[in-house]
Amino acid sequence: MSFRLRALALLMLVAMAATTATAWLTWRQATRQAADSVTAGRQVVSRITGELYSYGFAHGTWEGISPTVSRLAKDTGQRVWVATEADELLADSDALTGREPRAVSRQPPVLVDPRPTLRLPTDQVPLASVKRTVTAIGEYRAAAAYAACLTRAGAKVTARPNSIGVPRISTDGKAPAQCEQPAAASDPKASQDHAAVQKCETERRFTTCLQRTFDERIGAAAPPRLQVRLGVRDESPPTLAAAPTVAVAVGVALAAILGALLLSRAVLRPIRALTLAARGLGDGELGQRVPVSGRDEIAELGRAFNRMADSLQAGEERQRRLTGDIAHELRTPLANLRGYLEALQDGVVEPTPELLASLHEEAMLQQRIVDDLQDLALAEAGALTYHRADVELRDLLETCRTAHRAQAESAGVALDVAAPRRTYTVADADRLRQVIGNLVGNAIRATAPGGTVTLALASRDDLAVLQVRDTGTGIPAKDLPHLFDRFWRADAARGRATGGSGLGLSIARQIVRDHRGTIEVESTVGVGTVFTVTLPAGPMPAD
Repeated sequence: MSFRLRALALLMLVAMAATTATAWLTWRQATRQAADSVTAGRQVVSRITGELYSYGFAHGTWEGISPTVSRLAKDTGQRVWVATEADELLADSDALTGREPRAVSRQPPVLVDPRPTLRLPTDQVPLASVKRTVTAIGEYRAAAAYAACLTRAGAKVTARPNSIGVPRISTDGKAPAQCEQPAAASDPKASQDHAAVQKCETERRFTTCLQRTFDERIGAAAPPRLQVRLGVRDESPPTLAAAPTVAVAVGVALAAILGALLLSRAVLRPIRALTLAARGLGDGELGQRVPVSGRDEIAELGRAFNRMADSLQAGEERQRRLTGDIAHELRTPLANLRGYLEALQDGVVEPTPELLASLHEEAMLQQRIVDDLQDLALAEAGALTYHRADVELRDLLETCRTAHRAQAESAGVALDVAAPRRTYTVADADRLRQVIGNLVGNAIRATAPGGTVTLALASRDDLAVLQVRDTGTGIPAKDLPHLFDRFWRADAARGRATGGSGLGLSIARQIVRDHRGTIEVESTVGVGTVFTVTLPAGPMPAD
């Protein structure tokens, strides 16, 4: 991953982590407290209303409700205010605990209806349901009166709903004499109850009508409905805890600081190494390199610096080697020229025509070295002039054979051309003849008398392939990588019989490259050598 993406990803990660952590913590606290509050509120309301309903269901009166209210307020931590629907106050937990009563909450009161819900089978015929409802009304009146009497007498009252839902009252021990339970069958209002209930037979919602009539007929005997208010007016809502928020904020800040430190370390360490290496390189220490790891922009910068340092060092070594090679090439011939000239000047040697011809040949060799160096410098600088035109390569090979025929015949070497078809390219014909001539001259010198040098031409796809093949001594594999180096020659003695300046192949390679081509060599010791020049093929010129 690139450095830019890593930095962006880290900053986005910190920002997202901070935002997510803060949002999550706030949401978690708010949700938890809201859920806790709602759940607790529902449970508290359910418990308070449930116990108040149970009290009214079992006792048939709200008398003696204060201890229950006081216990509920203590257990739930709520202020409990209980009154009838007619706003008759029955109990207030503030007053029961000796506290100055506070203003009640503005929230709507919760209603508690102690009247039982009838359990009427849905598969009964209307007449049976009417009869059961009338019976339930009488039973409830009797049970409520009995339970209220027990409550006033201080007896412990328990209630259990019977099969139809009406409370069945019981007490521990013997019931007080004044609280004997009356029989429901002796209820004087039974006929009126029956008449009221019977009207439901014509109602569409029969069961609902029976329950409504039941509630109306027992209204005088049942305790009134309650209004229950919890809490006090203007009570402060619960607040979010600050400690977890502060802890998360500190954690996010530390994470951001740590990320910034890691990022700065990842950036500054390689930059510091690059600075030191560049300073050393500027002071001439060309061996300076920087350690590189990873694939980001900084790592790529380090690789580019190392490549630059390698190039500078290689250029310095090439320049040093070139200087040494030029000095080596020129020292011996110039020393010979100087020696002979001084000898002629001192009269030690006679100026014979043979001596003067030898000195002239020596001077021409030095001139050729200088000309080759100039050509190579121009070619490598891209300043060598080319006059491009359509070139017929078979004719070019024939021209090269004609030019080197005398040299081949004097060396006892056969010089052949194998070009079955005409092939064209766009090139500078003189420069191509210079390349082929150099290769042919080297091949003739490397081939023993009786051998053969072949100039071959072939087409492959959109390429023109020229080959110079010889049956000479061959070149060892260890020498092939150096074949195109300046002043390199297979003959370490550098004798005049083995070649020229040692720059011909370097110049040839540069000329071929300038023509968008390649030059390659294959050789086997004792078998021969093949130089292959590949050039882009051109179209056949129109006649």
